[in-house]
Amino acid sequence: MATLKKIANISGFSLATVSRVLNFDNNLSVTDETRKRIFEVAEELNYKTLKQRNRNTDKKVKVGVIYWYSKREELGDPYYLSIRKGIEKECFSRKIQIIMIFKDDEEYFINNLSEFDGIIAVGKFSKEAIDKISVYLKKIVFVDFSPYDRKYDSVVTDFKVTVLQALKYLLSLGHSKIGYIGGKEYIGKNREPIEDEREITYIEFVKNNNIYNSDYIYLGNFTFEDGYNLMKEAIKRSKLPTAFFVANDSMAIGAIKALYESKINVPKDISIIGFNDIPTSKYVVPPLSTIKVYTEFMGITAVELLLERINRNREVPKKVIIPSELIIRKSCK
Repeated sequence: MATLKKIANISGFSLATVSRVLNFDNNLSVTDETRKRIFEVAEELNYKTLKQRNRNTDKKVKVGVIYWYSKREELGDPYYLSIRKGIEKECFSRKIQIIMIFKDDEEYFINNLSEFDGIIAVGKFSKEAIDKISVYLKKIVFVDFSPYDRKYDSVVTDFKVTVLQALKYLLSLGHSKIGYIGGKEYIGKNREPIEDEREITYIEFVKNNNIYNSDYIYLGNFTFEDGYNLMKEAIKRSKLPTAFFVANDSMAIGAIKALYESKINVPKDISIIGFNDIPTSKYVVPPLSTIKVYTEFMGITAVELLLERINRNREVPKKVIIPSELIIRKSCK
């Protein structure tokens, strides 16, 4: 397991700087490059190769990786950074040339994609963006999104199964007042809302167990800042839930900070479960119970699917669902 000291030694930054960056300390004045380096080292130390195999490709391949987030947004939610690292590692081991294409002000610089053998699209994309990409290439693999199962390959995780497991775990601990902190995401110029399986599963669960309360649902952006602000909003109300399921770890860490500032103890007073298991989760106080998503493996699998399309001319699309896992630490009681 990676330690803060080891991350500090490898990244070249002080232990205090590493700790504050991993805990999303907004009062710390460091560059985005410093934050990026620390997050990447943490991911590197947390990375596990799940299987060994012959990684030689049949021919030289050039892949474009189109990224839903901007470089700045990636630092606010390391979930997609971890997927990217998996893609980069697998391409490096197979001697595949990759070009990263990040979002810039809601646009992608994709004037000419014909130079690539295939595309890996990481994140959520509008129909207009997909149509624009597909003009150049039909060999596209989507990661963390499955827009057209009958046409394109995709790699996703089993959100519903482990979210239900987490909610059942909270219920088994005696919590009948379970809140939800999550986010809303939009795609395209018309900002079409994307349904979130975590929110849908949460609402179904609490309704099925007759513990639904609309006042316990808080929605914003999937950032540390909004996790903090939404929990502050919840604290201002007269009655807090005794537990929260939070849709990602960045938000959960922000929520814990808000509770700490209000002298509300986690887990004595309120239990918290996050989602993603980013490297920071094990270093917060208390260590965060969360759902581990095998993001690096999602990136590896995307490369494998694309190579099947390129080297073997596979025509039938595949949708690969990567299992996730509930990790119990010390933020629940």
